[in-house]
Parts: sequence; C-alpha cells; structure tokens
Amino acid sequence: MRMTRVIVSAGVFALACALVTMPGGAGAAGSEQAASQAPAARGGGQRGGGRVDAPMLGEGTLVAGVWGKDAAPADSRGWGWMSKAYVSSGFKRPFYNRAKEMLFSDKQVTSFTISTFDPEFYCEVRKHYGFVWFEMQHSTMSWDNVAKMIAACPGPDGAAPMIRMPDQLESSIQKATDLGAIGLIFPTMRDGNQALEAARYSRFPPFGRRSSGAGQAGSIWRDVPGGYQNTFNDNMLVVVMLETLDGIINADEIANTFGIDVVIQGNNDLSRFSGWAQSDPRYQSLLTVSRNATLHAGKYWGNAGAQYLTGNPLSPDTRFVQNGPSLDGWTPTARGRSNTTEEPTVGVPGARGRRGGGGR
Repeated sequence: MRMTRVIVSAGVFALACALVTMPGGAGAAGSEQAASQAPAARGGGQRGGGRVDAPMLGEGTLVAGVWGKDAAPADSRGWGWMSKAYVSSGFKRPFYNRAKEMLFSDKQVTSFTISTFDPEFYCEVRKHYGFVWFEMQHSTMSWDNVAKMIAACPGPDGAAPMIRMPDQLESSIQKATDLGAIGLIFPTMRDGNQALEAARYSRFPPFGRRSSGAGQAGSIWRDVPGGYQNTFNDNMLVVVMLETLDGIINADEIANTFGIDVVIQGNNDLSRFSGWAQSDPRYQSLLTVSRNATLHAGKYWGNAGAQYLTGNPLSPDTRFVQNGPSLDGWTPTARGRSNTTEEPTVGVPGARGRRGGGGR
C-alpha cells in the first residue's frame, strides 16, 4: 500500500514559510537531547548535559490557531484513543509492555538509556523504569550485545526493552523484534511515507508486514498470557521522533500514520535545525504544532527531553520521555552512575549511557 501525501493546509503552509524565512541558520545536527530550557551562552560549544548554543532571535511572528502557539483543547476521548483502537478487542490487559500499560493508564513514562554492554546492570534497571531505551543510533553496541542483555532477564516482570533504531530499514526492524524488543523508536521522521514504513514492518500480519523469524523473541516472552505471537501486535509500541523542521511541518501526516502509537521530539536536534533555543517562544510553537497534531490523531505525545515532564506549559501532555526519574525513587549510584532528569550523552567511555562531557 502506498501512502498518498495529503495536501498541506494553509496554516501549515504559513508555518513552513515562517520557518524558511527565519533569520539565522540552523546549527549542525546534534541529538534529540536538550538538558536545559535556559538560554545557552553565545560563542561556546555544548556543555555537559546537552545544552545547545542556538542563537536567541526574539519571538518573531507565530502562526495562530491549531498550527500555532495555542494548544488545542483536550479531546473528550482522551490521549491515545486511536492507539487504543489498534489493540485487539479480545486482548486482556495488563500489557506485558510496561510502558504501554502506563500510557494506557494516563501516566507519564520514563526510561533509562543503555548504550554500553552490561547485562547485570540492564537487569537491575528493568526493575525501576517503564522502559529501557537501548541506544543503537549513537553508540557502538552491536545487535548481539542487545540480544544478550535482553536474554539475561526475560519475561514480563520489568521495564519494556525498546530500541532506538539506527535506521528505518526493514532488516533492522526485523533484527530488533527477533531479539525480543517490544518497542521501537524511529528518529528523524521527515514525512508520512517514512512513518508508514516504520509502522508497517513493526507488527505481524494482518496488522503489519513483519515476517516470522527464528530469533530469541519467542523464548524471551514464552510465558506471557496468550502466547507471544498472538499478543505481540497488542504489546508493540511504535514511537517516532521528530528532529527536523520537515518533521514538524509534516506532523499531522506523521501522527495520523496507521500503526504509529507515540510522537516525541528530538529536542536538541530540533533546536539546532531551527536555530531557536528551547526557551524561544518560536521553539515552543514547534512543540505546540506537534502536540496538536498528535492530539487530533489520537496518539500519545512526548519529548525526548525529560526536562519537559514539569515546568513547561505542555508538561501535562508530555507522556513519554527518554530518561527521567525512576518509578520507585531508585538511583543508579553504583559504579559511578548518577541519576538525572537530563538526557544522556551516549558513547562516552565509562559513562554507561548516562552522561559525559558535552552533548551529542
């Protein structure tokens, strides 16, 4: 099935024009991280915690209404009504995907990022979070590393293993699901066609087009009620992460893609691509565009930056983040690890996927 691109509305066109004609250029591509909403210092590189050095350009002209700075009224059906419609009518909750169960229970979901091979630590982390974010885009971990960690403590009693994909290729999705992932995070969604491919291969037929593999997933989830293959589609959580202005302009199409459950922002990258600091009202308008589109599509919304859990006008609507506080107050104090609500800098030797010098 090929997706027919929707005609961009006048409001979206106006937003696109505003973005194209904005003063100043976007910075080089960074990451989805942005650990501070305070204005970054000019002339300096990124500092620890992922602060960005985007220029402060003033408020500018914002587009009004649904596509502008005004948050659309809450839907009477609640967040995620379309995501809920994807679940089989005969499925009995709770989900063994803890993150999905929390979303469907109207709770904010936090995670811990793993970017280095450490099965023992992964098994400990699973006890305390909604999901584990396996970082496969900005780390040197192999698929074999992730497979061994997931196999180290199988079963539904713990955080859902979710993988931030290195790309959207069908083969990568197949690898991730075969090794036991029950959630996938797809970065840099530019348009609905990209989102469609991500959703299409993330679930079994007839819902999706994932083929049946001979990986370890069946044994990882062997004892779940109803059996793994019969319940996989209901437990899978498909997340897209908007990192560019193209993604924001196409947010309505992306959020409405069949099979997508959650839309989040790669906050640091979005700041760099737009040239607007996260404290800039125009950046806040970008978040509002994404939030409104996701609300109308009946999906769940969030931000990669855990700093959006509180203190932002859209914090009550931020349901899904990378990192953030644990569910039970646990902090990773052992082996030099520290707990923080800042997004991690991954790939730094000895950082264990949490923090390091400078942002991605």
